[in-house]
Amino acid sequence: MAEGTVQNIEISAPADVIYRIAADVADYPNWATGVREVEVLETTDDDLPARASFVVDGMTKKISYELVYTHEAPDRMSWTAIPGDDIAEMEGSYEMKAIDDATTSVYYLLRVTPSFTIPGFLRRQAEKQIVSAALRGLKKQAEAAASDA
Repeated sequence: MAEGTVQNIEISAPADVIYRIAADVADYPNWATGVREVEVLETTDDDLPARASFVVDGMTKKISYELVYTHEAPDRMSWTAIPGDDIAEMEGSYEMKAIDDATTSVYYLLRVTPSFTIPGFLRRQAEKQIVSAALRGLKKQAEAAASDA
């Protein structure tokens, strides 16, 4: 498995608000850059996603994959890809660490090994861009939701 990318961001919202937005994977096309389609294929007893399929914009093509989720609400959500035509391996997680009642530090870890050939430096650059964009989008969504509450 590749080394992976880890980034964090401070969000002015409680962890449970951030978790709710992160766990609503069906809504990702509305705020996560590059995510074109999401279909939740299975849910948990708590109505959280257990398995979902994605179509995202890759550098040179659309990339399709399925993720299997593990939930530790409201502190952690992790996923692993089912190997397929576009993704050989992928694992990732959002981890929420409360700073105080209204502020949370969110860590995003992502490791991806595509099923197609791509130079290592381009893969690492793509991972960094994906993680940065996702954290910015999550911050924007969560802070808007927290201010509406």
